[in-house]
Amino acid sequence: MSSPVPVIALAAATALFGFSVATAQTTAPAPPLAPPPFKNLQVFPKDIARPQLISNMKFFAQSLGVRCTFCHVGQEGQPLSTYDFASDAKLEKQTARAMLVMVHKINKDEFAVTDFSKVKVTCFTCHRGATHPLTAPPADAAAPPPPPASAPAKQERGAA
Repeated sequence: MSSPVPVIALAAATALFGFSVATAQTTAPAPPLAPPPFKNLQVFPKDIARPQLISNMKFFAQSLGVRCTFCHVGQEGQPLSTYDFASDAKLEKQTARAMLVMVHKINKDEFAVTDFSKVKVTCFTCHRGATHPLTAPPADAAAPPPPPASAPAKQERGAA
């Protein structure tokens, strides 16, 4: 006659396994890991959405005709995950912050902009794809058309 202990142990192990499988299926999955919060934001809102910040950075790059390494510490061609975006080591980043404050002030004070998705002045307004704001038309730009000629003086009726 066989001992009932192995049968009871087998039944208990099977029940425990079934319970663990059922429990694992009913627990909520872990939420995806959120990206770490941005560090060292001084002009942008601290709670800016990642897509909005990235969109702004792309606009700056296009407006000045530069890449990320113009303002940020990193090596061109390396993954962005290797960049130190929080670093203030580059003077260009400090200049960019000052320019952002200036553009914000111009839009607010001169154009009464309260909805900053409808700004009148942007980086592109002055930079036009150059790292330094353009203060005169390029040398190879076409000459502007002459001002309209003044209209001939009207003669009074009856005057000869």
